[in-house]
Amino acid sequence: MQDRPLRDKKALQQLYNTVLPELAKHIHQHLADVIALFHDFRLERLLDTWTREPGTDAKAEISIEQGNIQQMGLRLRLEGFERVGADNFDLTKDLLFKLERNFYTVGPDKENNWLEMDYLQHWDNAAYEMVAEKWVEQLIDDLTQKLENLAT
Repeated sequence: MQDRPLRDKKALQQLYNTVLPELAKHIHQHLADVIALFHDFRLERLLDTWTREPGTDAKAEISIEQGNIQQMGLRLRLEGFERVGADNFDLTKDLLFKLERNFYTVGPDKENNWLEMDYLQHWDNAAYEMVAEKWVEQLIDDLTQKLENLAT
């Protein structure tokens, strides 16, 4: 049995510089109707440089260069919901890549995973679309819930 590739600088750079921007493009395509409801939006990459792997040196730098990042992802910030008769509000949603030693998972949070991939494994269009569609679907559910709460 062949060993799975390990989390390292090259794998993290590939995720951060290639996979996340391409995934953001797919998400953006699915967001057109939602974005129109808000005054402004931002979809940006996240990089967690605070979370340490258990048992590591507390003084060791956490970075892509060191290959020891535990989480990265995307954050969408929708600002200024604009609809007559509704109070303005903002909405934020994250998409998390939880970076294990030999693989990573993709989902809306640490507990829910939609996809598990080996490092340097190629993302095909179907994988991008599946994650983008599920994430935007959850965003629409969050928006609907927020509007229902405002109506009551």
